[in-house]
Amino acid sequence: MPREVILDTQGRAIEQTLKLNQIPVQACRVGKFIELEIEGSEIEALQRATEIAQRVLHNPLIETFEVKRLQ
Repeated sequence: MPREVILDTQGRAIEQTLKLNQIPVQACRVGKFIELEIEGSEIEALQRATEIAQRVLHNPLIETFEVKRLQ
């Protein structure tokens, strides 16, 4: 996701469109979703996914990330 201090133009455009269509929202932010399949225990897989996100997938200057296990 874009960091809070970064202007999210896509999110703002969606937010304005929703409001113009009388769909009340407080805010809208647009990010990306990456799905990884990693072998190993759940803890090991989450640790590897976090390392991958930190080292390769996100730009810490403008983005944040969250690692979750899909059900």
